[in-house]
Amino acid sequence: AWDALPKIKELLHACRDARIPVIYSTSDPDFKAAFGNATKRGVDKTDFEKLAVEFPAMIKPRDDEFIVRKARASAFFGTTLAATLNALGVDTVIITGVSTSGCVRATAVDALQHGFVPLVVRQAVGDRDPGPHESALFDLQAKYAEVVDEDSVVSWLSTVTGKVS
Repeated sequence: AWDALPKIKELLHACRDARIPVIYSTSDPDFKAAFGNATKRGVDKTDFEKLAVEFPAMIKPRDDEFIVRKARASAFFGTTLAATLNALGVDTVIITGVSTSGCVRATAVDALQHGFVPLVVRQAVGDRDPGPHESALFDLQAKYAEVVDEDSVVSWLSTVTGKVS
């Protein structure tokens, strides 16, 4: 999954250059977004605080970028993400991050269910094991999203002019 970071960084720059919204998602360390855990494995608050809820330095959000705090796998579940994207006039979401078989997949499925076109960037997602990673990408492409190469997304973004100031 760490191999995805440089690609996420490139995509961030391309999105910012195109002036399109960049929205991050991360776990809600206070469990305020909803009750329960994002997965079936229970995590107590002490362990939870040790998990990755901060963004690595190379892909940190800017002060003007929105962060969705979530308690479930999908960035849409129990959050204002769909309403935010609709208010911004967004029709397509570019999905990056970890884990491909968990949060990425759940977010892509929910993006489609909310009427957005989900693009999962193959080189900008990762998982703890290649098996579930590849299986999730196969399933996403077959049913719920377009799994696309990073180069094609960066090329496409160079033709897009967004509204973010």
